[in-house]
This record gives sequence, structure tokens and C-alpha cells, in this order.
Amino acid sequence: MEEFYIPGKSKRRTSSVTYSHHLRVELFYAVIDLQLLELNSRFDVVSSNLLLGMASLNPLQDLSRQLGTFIWHMQHDDPKFSDLKGIGDLAKALVEANLVETYSLVYLLVKFTLILPVATATVERAFSSMKYIKDELRSSISDAFLNDCLVCYFEKKVFVNISNDVIIDHFQNMKACRVQL
Repeated sequence: MEEFYIPGKSKRRTSSVTYSHHLRVELFYAVIDLQLLELNSRFDVVSSNLLLGMASLNPLQDLSRQLGTFIWHMQHDDPKFSDLKGIGDLAKALVEANLVETYSLVYLLVKFTLILPVATATVERAFSSMKYIKDELRSSISDAFLNDCLVCYFEKKVFVNISNDVIIDHFQNMKACRVQL
């Protein structure tokens, strides 16, 4: 593992990277990139920000120290922060005053507070849609069919442009499948 890694088949090229380094670092980055692609394809921006915010607020002691300093700073130093009307104004003021990096955990908490209602509304919308689609008459439908129905329900704008005649023609032109019982 401590021999030098030689990419490709050529033994003439020298490298300063060992096999150990190659396996631990370069392949590790490739796996992390694949996992990030998978996560980005499964979660929308709001959900990703919500997860990032929750993960970043883990060091609560650092947050409490930073929050104490932030409160003292806002009460004694900066008049810009005295006329704020809400949490959205606080976020804008932090960005305009270039205090986002100084109070990074406080800014993350503010962003988290702004994202939470949107994420909650998104989840409530999904459950409301499920309730609408999977009512008592259709309570025996499979999960796959329910997912397909939910996609159609959420993406109404896409499916409005497709006429029923096109869908009927598509299914009529499909080859018949024979299922062996």
C-alpha cells in the first residue's frame, strides 16, 4: 500500500501518490460526489437547506456563545438593527452589514427559522395530496401507483399540456403484453 500509485498501464510514469493515498483520498472523494449527486436528486432546495441547517446546529455550545455575543453587539453597537420588523429583516441586515461570517451560526439559525415554515407547508401539502388521492374508495392502491398519482397531482402544470387523446393513442399503439399466470 505504500508503493507509488501508477495510473493506467504505463510503468514509466512516476507518481508521488501512494496506493494508500489513492484509495483513501481520491476514491473517497469520488464516493462522496456520487452520494451528493444522489442526495441532490432526492431532495429539493428547501429540504436540503433544512437538513443542512439541522446538521450545522449540532454544536449548541458554540451557538450559545455566538448568540450571546451577537445580542450584546446588536444592543450596544449597531443602530441598523434597532428598527427591524421581523426575522426576514434581520437576515437582510446581517447580509448588508457583512456579519454573516462573523455570526455564522446565528445567521444559520435565522435561515433555519425562515425555511422551517416553507418545509412544513411542503410536507403538509404532500400529506394533503395523499389524503385526497388515497381516499376510502382507493385505499387499496399500491404504493407505486400512489407515487405515480402524486407526481401527476404535484406536477399539474406539466400534465395540463398533454391531451387525453395523446395518452389514449399511446396506450392503444402499445404492443399487447402476455402475462403467464
